[in-house]
Amino acid sequence: MVSAVVLLESCDKNSRTPEGPTVNFTLDLSSSANAALNSAGGSLASNGVVIVNTGSDFAAIAQRCTHEGCSVAYSASGNELRCPCHSGKFDLNGNVTAGPPPAPLKTYTVTQNGTVLTIEG
Repeated sequence: MVSAVVLLESCDKNSRTPEGPTVNFTLDLSSSANAALNSAGGSLASNGVVIVNTGSDFAAIAQRCTHEGCSVAYSASGNELRCPCHSGKFDLNGNVTAGPPPAPLKTYTVTQNGTVLTIEG
């Protein structure tokens, strides 16, 4: 008699460890290079992180898709991050909402002191 044991991995993509670099950097909102962040829905990418002005706060999410490493970009109309390579989508908490990405994106802590944002994690 032959017996086999099969182990199943969880189907919930968001139960996996989020992926992204470890960072610690600042952005000065008074700099013209960061002007996009002065309006709700504005975003920019820096140091491998997408930073988004949510209107009430700032969100910072890893820029590389967990599927094949393409750079994701923020879509203000969908309030989500989209991967152009295979249509992966992520919410602002880094969770996979559509497509083939196998894991969520890492999110970062954003603190504001005057016009300076510190992004770390």
